[in-house]
Amino acid sequence: MKPEIRQEHVETLFDSRFIKVLDLQYAPGKHYYDATRRPAEDIMAVKSTEDFKKALPDAVSCVVILCDKDEHGNIAGEPKLLLTHEFRYPAGQFLLSPPAGLIDPEDCLAPAPLLITAAREIREETGLVAEDGDRLFVVNPFLFSTPGMTDESNAIVCAVLYNKDLSALSSTGAVGSECFDGFELVDEPAAREILETGTDANGIYYSVYTWVVLMYFISGLWRESN
Repeated sequence: MKPEIRQEHVETLFDSRFIKVLDLQYAPGKHYYDATRRPAEDIMAVKSTEDFKKALPDAVSCVVILCDKDEHGNIAGEPKLLLTHEFRYPAGQFLLSPPAGLIDPEDCLAPAPLLITAAREIREETGLVAEDGDRLFVVNPFLFSTPGMTDESNAIVCAVLYNKDLSALSSTGAVGSECFDGFELVDEPAAREILETGTDANGIYYSVYTWVVLMYFISGLWRESN
């Protein structure tokens, strides 16, 4: 039988603007702890199954693929996966990362909140703009980071951008605590090498979402999806 966690059995142990730690009492004298970005009344643990299925994730991670097209509309040359080197404070390092960001409250009211978030984060973190003729689509609508300690979640959105001027690449639009140290344009052989070694070219480990983005790129599924 599935344990039932009721709202009245959720206790806030720590509360700040960006993170909370909640005590989930799932049975008398039984406690589980949840680190979350969500207000206590909106955590995943207390949602009904139907509300769970309709929930939006906390953030969006982006598979950004750059391609050139010839005059016939066919892909010319080698597609490249665009990654950043973003400073991740808990790791203390610049980690090879996909463009990513939190869903803003106003995004949730839009017809396609995941795509709106993705387009904004790509623009802010790379300087590139998804335009008519480019492809922007959801790969996965909701993935938990690690439900053993947090209900934090990301969607995966793919952006296939054609014939972009790469001199526009810039992270000057980044906001808040975001800190970047350049970009990586990764072709398929380089992506396979990063996957095989488990580190970037500098020997630095990376996040599971970077692994997901690399795998999706080399899978070729992005060529078929709409």
